Amino acid sequence: MSHVPAPPGPTARLSSLTGMRFLAAFLVFLFHLSLLDAYSTPEAGHGPFASALKNGGWAGVTFFFILSGFVLTWSARDKDNTPAFWGRRLAKIYPNHVVTFALALALYASAHATWARALPNFFLLQAWIPRDDVFFSINNPSWSLSCELVFYLLFPVLHRLIGRIGAGRLWWWATGVAAAIVLLPVAAQLVPAGADFGPNHANSPLYGHSINQMWFVYIFPLTRVLDFALGMLAARIVLTGKWIRLGVLPASALTVIAYLVSLKVPFLFSLNAVVVIPFALLIAATAARDARGVGTALSGRVWVWLGEVSFAFYLVHQTLLSFTQERLGFHQAHSTWEAVGVAALVAAVSLLLAWLLYAGVERPAMRAWSRRARARAGHQQARLAGVPNMPRHPVQETNEKPVTADAP
Repeated sequence: MSHVPAPPGPTARLSSLTGMRFLAAFLVFLFHLSLLDAYSTPEAGHGPFASALKNGGWAGVTFFFILSGFVLTWSARDKDNTPAFWGRRLAKIYPNHVVTFALALALYASAHATWARALPNFFLLQAWIPRDDVFFSINNPSWSLSCELVFYLLFPVLHRLIGRIGAGRLWWWATGVAAAIVLLPVAAQLVPAGADFGPNHANSPLYGHSINQMWFVYIFPLTRVLDFALGMLAARIVLTGKWIRLGVLPASALTVIAYLVSLKVPFLFSLNAVVVIPFALLIAATAARDARGVGTALSGRVWVWLGEVSFAFYLVHQTLLSFTQERLGFHQAHSTWEAVGVAALVAAVSLLLAWLLYAGVERPAMRAWSRRARARAGHQQARLAGVPNMPRHPVQETNEKPVTADAP
């Protein structure tokens, strides 16, 4: 991988972005909550709660994709090689995916699962297939991992290419990539409309819109690579000292305004075109502040912990919500307090399961991969030096942590 300049501050830890990840994951949770019958029904016109959150899911995932490119670029090091990078990323996302895939099947999804739906989902290929019963199959949020897998495969090449861009041209390239994202809904008009999202999405903003065109703008991995590349460019802008010094507060205000605007624009533009630039600015502004050692309200220990388990939270919450409606029969809340209470209970159980998944699956998988990688590196160095293999001492657990977890 190409050389990346040292971070422009006393620390490379982006704790505020780690905390911010949980806010994005929780926004996705609220969006999926709003789709339950008890919170949004066609007869009720979806209500203020669902109407306010109708773009929350799209926004949260767009934030994750930009953040992923930003973090991987920020934390890339010369000593890393491509196979090691790919192995580390697979160890990060795939064990969690397998466990939540099985959990979803066990709790509710088996009633609708077929081999044609389950196999692409299991192997994280579902986002390549423009059918809603495939890319939203089994555990709905896992479609984004299908895109992340493509990001990881392409990252070594993209990193070299973006690393060759002169510092003075980074803003031009970032502007061009952002413009391409904003114009994707226009390009989508060239995609045959085909079938619309049907009654299965009656409570969703997707209902009545073209599956093919939505897939092209929001699901298709090759178009979502643009979000990832924008995050990479934003990281290089900060790392090379070309950041415009936009503060976190104005960047946050711009993000809120952009989200409110997204509620009023045509559907395809509401998916990510309106929020993508503010998100890139917010991520860069927050990273620049963290790099100076200043931090934000989200850089505290509790927020960092929430951010660390947010990937697992993202993967388990939809299964709990679907189980609550499909198996427990929660279709109607008889009072506001009941609606809030059920939401809080599902969120709490999701967070508990997320912690168990993080502590019992995600961290052990990453540590096991790290031990094997270190052992292989030690053996390789011994062979190159012509030294016979010596009995190995127990490998200490690595204290290295990613700058911030990047998976959605």
